[in-house]
Amino acid sequence: METTSSSSSTSSPSAAELISKSKRKEALGWMEWLRGWLYVIYEMLFQRILASHLQNPLPLPPVNDLTCIVTGSTSGIGREIARQLAESGAHVVMAVRNLKAANELIQKWQEEWSGKGLPLNIEMHYVGFVDTEDMNVVSGKRKYTSLTGYSGSKLAQIKFSSILQKRLPAESGINVVCVSPGIVSTNVARDLPKIVQAAYHLIPYFIFNPQEGSRSTLFSATDPQMPEYCELLKADDWPVCAFISQDCRPANPSEEAHNIETSYKVWEKTLELVGLPLDAVERLVEGDEVKCRYGAQEE
Repeated sequence: METTSSSSSTSSPSAAELISKSKRKEALGWMEWLRGWLYVIYEMLFQRILASHLQNPLPLPPVNDLTCIVTGSTSGIGREIARQLAESGAHVVMAVRNLKAANELIQKWQEEWSGKGLPLNIEMHYVGFVDTEDMNVVSGKRKYTSLTGYSGSKLAQIKFSSILQKRLPAESGINVVCVSPGIVSTNVARDLPKIVQAAYHLIPYFIFNPQEGSRSTLFSATDPQMPEYCELLKADDWPVCAFISQDCRPANPSEEAHNIETSYKVWEKTLELVGLPLDAVERLVEGDEVKCRYGAQEE
């Protein structure tokens, strides 16, 4: 009896161990945080060297048959992506919040491209925006800064996208790819302390400009081998979706990105924030109508 009891207690985890594991999943440990900051520093110091093989701007394959929806397309990386796709012949749909800035930008492109004999295949659509004072729902802090967004966006993006990839059936023909543009000189530093902003602008050599930061996204959207790579990951039951680094090469994200449990939490919280049901993807793929609870109310 003693042997049986001892064997049973060894094979099954105790309540204390289960609680300990549960607590460890609530947040990243100090080792993960340290590893993350070291990666950010490494990325900033060596990204230009790692991407030295890339041309700038990035040459694109024929894209005349592509329709591309570009968000945040009036400034920074989004503006460069929209400009290069449209200049290469793609039909670009600009999803914007600032109609005035978008109209001025399109007028500028029309004037520049008319002299080059280039077509302008652009549509513009206005989209609403979320109150940034209420976005940081996890920490409880109401202050949401661009630095906070940058720090957490990569991991959250991979977690959300991985679940999206798992929920999309193979016959849908949709592939999910996460992209890292690198550390880019855009408006990300607009609400940092003045001394940090000054340091940010003193190291231009290490930081990509928006055109350089757009290369990984343009590569992921136009490279003909990308669908094959995504299908290969699906066939292998890879726990995360395709991830392309700033040097336009496949990369393996951090260990935490492989955590399916927290990935589903990010998925559920995101759908809750945007007002969609948890089965929205499946219903949309099947052709059903899905209504957002924040949409216009019928009278």
